[in-house]
Amino acid sequence: METAAIYHRPESEFAFLYQPNDFRVRLRTKRTDVAEVNCFYGDPYVSTTDDLTNNSGSSHWDYQTIAMHKIATTEDFDYWEAALQVPYKRVQYDFEVVGQDGQKVLYGDRGVFPFTTELIGTNGNPFRMPYLHEIDRFKEPDWVRHTIWYQIFPERFANGDKDNDPVGVKPWRSDLSPNRTDYYGGDLQGVLDHLDYLQELGINGIYFCPIFKAYSNHKYDTIDYLEIDPDFGDKDLFRRVVEAAHQRGIKVMLDAVFNHIGDQSIQWQDVLANEENSRFASWFHINKFPVAYEETDNFENAKKLTFDTFAFTPHMPKLNTANPEVKQYLLDVAAYWIKEFDIDAWRLDVANEVDHVFWRRFAETCHQLKSDFYILGEVWHNSQPWLAGDQFSAVMNYAYTETMINGIVKHSLTPSRMVDGLNYQRTLYQRQVNEVMLNTLDSHDTARLLTVCDHDKDLMRQILAFTFLQEGEPCIYYGDEIGMDGGNDPDCRKPMNWDETTQDQQLFKFYQQLIQLRLQNADLLTQGEFIWDQVDDDQQLVQLTRRQDDQQITAIFNLGTQPQPVNVSGELLLSQNLIDQQLLEKGFIIYSQSI
Repeated sequence: METAAIYHRPESEFAFLYQPNDFRVRLRTKRTDVAEVNCFYGDPYVSTTDDLTNNSGSSHWDYQTIAMHKIATTEDFDYWEAALQVPYKRVQYDFEVVGQDGQKVLYGDRGVFPFTTELIGTNGNPFRMPYLHEIDRFKEPDWVRHTIWYQIFPERFANGDKDNDPVGVKPWRSDLSPNRTDYYGGDLQGVLDHLDYLQELGINGIYFCPIFKAYSNHKYDTIDYLEIDPDFGDKDLFRRVVEAAHQRGIKVMLDAVFNHIGDQSIQWQDVLANEENSRFASWFHINKFPVAYEETDNFENAKKLTFDTFAFTPHMPKLNTANPEVKQYLLDVAAYWIKEFDIDAWRLDVANEVDHVFWRRFAETCHQLKSDFYILGEVWHNSQPWLAGDQFSAVMNYAYTETMINGIVKHSLTPSRMVDGLNYQRTLYQRQVNEVMLNTLDSHDTARLLTVCDHDKDLMRQILAFTFLQEGEPCIYYGDEIGMDGGNDPDCRKPMNWDETTQDQQLFKFYQQLIQLRLQNADLLTQGEFIWDQVDDDQQLVQLTRRQDDQQITAIFNLGTQPQPVNVSGELLLSQNLIDQQLLEKGFIIYSQSI
């Protein structure tokens, strides 16, 4: 047995309070190296005798034993988990690890030792959770687990009021690729006019790209965080949108761009006018005066910048969120839209480039106003530093969804390597974090899903079905549901197709069915056990089961080109390319059963 691979860390994703009195422990071992793991646990002050000095070496500790079960396997490791009941809100524990070769060791806070029962709980070896404070438990907003998100790029969703159109608006054509600086007149009235459409689709959460006053069509270069962009409407209209959405049971999430501000903002304009004498000079990361840069052929890229920006975009100077004035200004902005308009969530743009101290204050501000407020960070990589419970609720789960795309759509990963990658992502976080991740297959920053699938709608439906069975919440990018395509930005930002004669109504119906399946089984699909029944590289077949209490949902996906025989023993929920118990290429089947 490779004992060097054995790993555990208290107060982390390896040891966390999942629910009150439900303490989860995980252990990592080398892949296929270990036959079984047992956890010995109990209150550190409970002894089988009157002697409570077990911390200094007594063998009279009154402990319980629980067998751990394997929850995930990655390319290199197996992960084991057990749920411990902790009635006194404190616990100590160590592990018996039994190798496939028969070797037994005891693993604890002070290392690995040859196993003997006399060592259990002695010599200060057990890991300790001195007291499990409810205030420290990562609390995900329960409503998020029952949400299907729909992302709207406001300038391209619907033009409901031509009176607020900017100069030079182009005809509303969803079949033509936009240029980077084009305007089409989309606005909040257009959203309000189509809430019935969204309700018919079945979604119950709207994720808005920025709506605050800004210079560009995408609005990520904010001029004023406290005003609605006049191209979109005004505050009264936005209030009506939120109220109408809430009446329909639809939550509202706004996009906050706090990493940087637009160069047309009064703050940056004052810096340009007054240089180091500007009252706002310390609001930014200015490396030397005068502020300057060298233009290139690309409007969004510059050289020889004397100030920090988002990427190398000179029109988006980076805010100094460590500055007390900046910090308070942005916290006031965050609070304003919650207090005045009752929004339910913030999505945080470029969240990984803002300091952690600011995000902790930001989370406190939001949760003081709404205890179940949802905070979603844009982070494209390992997000552990932001997901310890004191900053974000979740992140945009790109690392997870890109792994699915690489396995199912691009076939650059084998089924087993894809599953290894998905398991690795899942083991990075506490259970409740995975339950509220946002799983998006495309967005305003990526090519559209239909284009990624090379316009193969069978393939598109297959990866959608796979996504809707994962723990995190699905997010639909506007227009995907009726067959819109588009390459990378700006092609992915075409105006919404409202022509019913050219909309794919069959695809729309499929989305409706998938959304209904997800919402009817939301608790099972977010909190249920995750089991990979079969991952076959030769047959290119993946079978997974989600299980909770006496119910389970099983799904089989044929990722190869050859028909595969399948045996369905339950109620058929949804399928594609299933003929006479043969699952054809790009086919899938989802069925439920009682156990």
